[in-house]
Parts: sequence; structure tokens; C-alpha cells
Amino acid sequence: MKLIILTLIFISSLYSIELNWLHDYDKALAQAQKERKDVYLFVGADECRFCDRFKELTLSKKEVIDRLKKEYILLYLSRDQHFIPKHFEIKGVPRHYFLTPKGEVIHEDRGSREPAGFFDILDEVDLKKDN
Repeated sequence: MKLIILTLIFISSLYSIELNWLHDYDKALAQAQKERKDVYLFVGADECRFCDRFKELTLSKKEVIDRLKKEYILLYLSRDQHFIPKHFEIKGVPRHYFLTPKGEVIHEDRGSREPAGFFDILDEVDLKKDN
């Protein structure tokens, strides 16, 4: 059991380092305005097997990391640890929100996605931004 916990902590620490998540909504919007990027808000929970699956299968992939870093300010809010503004749904995690630098929702989605499915979501967000 200790080995499993240590492995999860190790994977979690790699995930945090690679993506440089912010954990404050207002700071993320301020940085998005400064860098002229949109915000990717990932709402999760501390004990959520689908969140863990998404992190391990998708957010650990270099191509996903590269695209997210290039296009978005990254904001992770755990419903168990962080303040989440009331207009975001926190039930049924993982939840994915794509926001303008002013905090307007471009697209929202829910669930764990493998890389190909997540790229489909990113492409759909791009289409919505173009319209």
C-alpha cells in the first residue's frame, strides 16, 4: 500500500512540475490577460479515479503538455482544496473549462479523455474561438 501511495505522489509531482498549474482563479485571469492567452481550467477532486486516470493517460503526454503550455494559462482547482467561483460546476469531475482572459466560458466539458479525445476537445474550442 505504501508503494502505491508513493507512486501516486511521485506521478502527481511530475504532473504538477511539467504543467506549472496555477491554483488561484484571479491570478490565472490576470496572467492570461498579460500573456494574451486563454485559460484552461481543470476542476478535479483529491480522490477521483477519473481525474487520476486523465492525469496519467492524457496530461502526462508530451504532445498534450506542449499544446496546453503554448495556448493556455493552466489552472487546476480541486474542489477539496481550492476556492472555485460559484458559476463553475464542481459535481461530476473531472470538468474542463476553456475561458477567455476575462473569464468568459468558451467551452466546457466533463470526463476523462485519452489524448486523441482531448485533442478533439481542443480543436472544438479553437473552432468556437474562430466564430
